[in-house]
Amino acid sequence: MSTPLQHDIVFIGTCIVPDDTEKSIHIYTNRILHVSSVTGSILYFGPNDGTYSCYDPNKMEIIRLNPRCDFLTPGFVDTHIHAPQYSYTGTGTDRPLMDWLETYTFPAEMALKDDPMRARNVYEKVVDATLRNGTTTAMYYGTVHVEPTKILCDVIATKGQRGLVGKVCMDRNASHGYLQSLEENLSETRDLIEYVKNSPAGKLGLLYPVVTPRFIPTCSPALLNGLGHLVKEYSKADHKIHVQTHASESYDEVEFTQILNKQDHGENSDRSDAEILDASSLLTNRTVLAHCVLINEEDASLLRTKGTAISHCPLSNFFFAGRPLRSRHLLELQNKIGLGTDIAGGYSPSMLNACRLTVINSRALGQAKAYNAQCAPTTDEELSYKHAFYLATRGGAHALDLHDDIGTFTQGKKFDAIILSADPVNIDIFDTDTIEDIFQKICCLGDDRNVRRVFVQGKCVINKEKM
Repeated sequence: MSTPLQHDIVFIGTCIVPDDTEKSIHIYTNRILHVSSVTGSILYFGPNDGTYSCYDPNKMEIIRLNPRCDFLTPGFVDTHIHAPQYSYTGTGTDRPLMDWLETYTFPAEMALKDDPMRARNVYEKVVDATLRNGTTTAMYYGTVHVEPTKILCDVIATKGQRGLVGKVCMDRNASHGYLQSLEENLSETRDLIEYVKNSPAGKLGLLYPVVTPRFIPTCSPALLNGLGHLVKEYSKADHKIHVQTHASESYDEVEFTQILNKQDHGENSDRSDAEILDASSLLTNRTVLAHCVLINEEDASLLRTKGTAISHCPLSNFFFAGRPLRSRHLLELQNKIGLGTDIAGGYSPSMLNACRLTVINSRALGQAKAYNAQCAPTTDEELSYKHAFYLATRGGAHALDLHDDIGTFTQGKKFDAIILSADPVNIDIFDTDTIEDIFQKICCLGDDRNVRRVFVQGKCVINKEKM
C-alpha cells in the first residue's frame, strides 16, 4: 500500500461538489480543502476568503490549482468491472451474451487458475488502467477460484486503490470445466471474506469482500440460498458484506432464467431475476445488480424497498442488452444508480467514457420513444453531463453504501479525489470559455491524460506531474 502522508495537504482552487438532491454537481471556484495526514480525512472545506487559517504553509503541502483549467473532484467509483476479463478488452463484442461467455469469458478466467504470474500481470494492468483514469474505488469480479482472487486483492492493496472484490460463484451451465461444487463455492467465498477482513487494507477500510453469484443461469437455487445465508451470517456480526451479481441484463439471459426457474420450481413459477434473488436473501442495501435493463416497475419497487442499487453500464448494454436502461426514470423513482465500465463487455476502463455514454444512452432512449410514438423528441429521458458525473462519483458511493465515507468533500469524509485538468494538448481553451464550459469540455473530450493526480484516503497514488 502507499506510504503514509508526511504532511497535511491543502488544496486551493476550483472544486466539483456533487448534489444529492438534484443528482447533479455544482462548480465552486476559489475553495480551500484541508486533508489530514493522520486519517486521510477532510478537515475543512469552504471558501478561500481568509476565514480559515488553520494551516501552516511551511509545514504542509500546498497544492494551488490553476484557476482556469484545473478541477478538484471526488474520485470515480466503478460499480461493475470484471478484472480477469481485462486481458481481452477491446475484442470479443461480436456475439450474444450467453455465447460470449462460453467463447471468451470462461476460457480467459479459467486461464488464471494455475498461473499466478499471469493472474498478477492481468490484475496489475487493470488496476493501473483504472487508477490512471481516475477510478479511486472499484467493485471487482475475480474468478471462480479463490487463490487468483486473493492475488487481485493483494494487487489492489499494493496499488492503493479502494476495492471491493468477490470470488465468482458458479455451479451449473458452463463448459471448460469452469464450475465448482456447492460446497467449494461456499467454503471459498467464506475463505475470501476472512482473507479480506483480516488483511491490512481490509482493516483500514480500503478493501471489502463481496459475495458474488455470477448470475442466476450459472447458480443453482441451493447455491443462491447458501450465499444468502452467508450474507445474513456476516451481517449479524456487523460486517459490511456486499453482494454483486447481474440481473435482467439481456433477452437471452432472461429467457434462459425463466426456463431454469420453471425447471427448478415448477411450470407455474414465473419469477423475475430480482424476485429470485430476493427469495435467497441476496437483495440488501449493499447489493449491486449490474444492468437491469429489463426490470419492470414491480422489480424497481422491490429494489427500492431493499435499498439495492443498479450498476448502469451503458457501453456493454449497447452490445449485449438489446435495450437501454431508463436511468432518468429510475432516478426519479429514487432507485440507487451508479455507473460501471463492465470490462470486458465494455471495452473502456474510463469512467469519463461511461459518463459520455450515459448521456448518449438517455438521448437515444428519448429519441427512440419519440420515433415509436411518431412525435418530436422530448427531454423526459435525458440526463446531462452533470447528472452523469454525479452518478460516476457520489451516485457510485451511494450504490456501494459507502456514501458516509466517500463521494463528496464534506468534513470528516475520506479524501478520495482526482485533479482533472484541461491543460494537456487534447483540449483547446478559448478566451470565450467560462469555467463551466471548460469543465464540460473535460467531460466530453477528456481521457486519462486529463487525470493529473489521484488520491485515495488522502494518499497520492497517481501523480502525472512527476512523470
